[in-house]
Amino acid sequence: MTETPTAQTPAQGKARARFTVPAQHPMVTVLGSGDSLLRVIETAFPAADIHVRGNEISATGEAREVALVQRLFDEMMLVLRTGQPMTEDAVERSIAMLRASENGTSDGQETPAEVLTQNILSSRGRTIRPKTLNQKRYVDAIDKHTIVFGIGPAGTGKTYLAMAKAVQALQSKQVNRIILTRPAVEAGERLGFLPGTLYEKIDPYLRPLYDALHDMLDPDSIPKLMAAGTIEVAPLAYMRGRSLNDAFIILDEAQNTSPEQMKMFLTRLGFDSKIVITGDVTQVDLPGGTKSGLRQVQDILEGLDDVYFSRLSSQDVVRHKLVGRIVDAYEKYDSDNGTENGTHKGGRNKRK
Repeated sequence: MTETPTAQTPAQGKARARFTVPAQHPMVTVLGSGDSLLRVIETAFPAADIHVRGNEISATGEAREVALVQRLFDEMMLVLRTGQPMTEDAVERSIAMLRASENGTSDGQETPAEVLTQNILSSRGRTIRPKTLNQKRYVDAIDKHTIVFGIGPAGTGKTYLAMAKAVQALQSKQVNRIILTRPAVEAGERLGFLPGTLYEKIDPYLRPLYDALHDMLDPDSIPKLMAAGTIEVAPLAYMRGRSLNDAFIILDEAQNTSPEQMKMFLTRLGFDSKIVITGDVTQVDLPGGTKSGLRQVQDILEGLDDVYFSRLSSQDVVRHKLVGRIVDAYEKYDSDNGTENGTHKGGRNKRK
């Protein structure tokens, strides 16, 4: 894309910028089907007057807004040049990143194009990528650190991205096996009432991990990999007494570990292994009075070399937009009422 320098109109105090979209990029890739992307941009910049004529786009308005519009189209073109399409969600997230950068609320130099074009894993005709700045930093931290904690609300991609990195590490022979585990606290005493063997009783609780694997690997290969021990999916209790070498280990739903279980798990770390621990500290299912190992471990290991805490928020939710608003609504209610997940815990700001 080429653009004219932003020009100031002294009489009106407005700025103007004009962009020319190269001929190799059809305008529908920039504006969206039925101008859907253009409508997202117009909604996000109501004070800017945006016009399209042929392959030229012009924006007029307050200088800061016009500059942001100009940066947005530049970032969109960088993404499109990689062959990746722009979506309404990608445009909205790009705008949010640019505004955060301009307002000084972003503490990094990553651009929207850098975030949206970082490929983690390509499988079965689709590519898994981070969709937000915090997700990119989470993925980068997994590359750089031996132990990474991914802490955030439902829908922020904590487990899914960790699984993608695990499969990537296995395929590139950085590790020899993947170990996926969860504390089976929700099943708890009810296990005895479920039909089948212990493995069959545990299986429904571990099903989300299988589902993610099926997105990333040929489904026919998964039973073979599991039979060979290359992929292991097991309850946390099965980790006790083991030393896990040459493995990518993921502990999911870690908010439901006790402090003792968390220490036990962390000390399973063997040579040439990597651990990713994910959880949402607002959804603790432990019996009343039991401390959450995920909450406590932040106080113990924060700042320790080669351990990284990645914290995601409602802004990183990549499910239905309403999920992020639900998370925010619960946080506001808890803040206003001294509750936890909307439930009184016997005292204001009580922490498990």
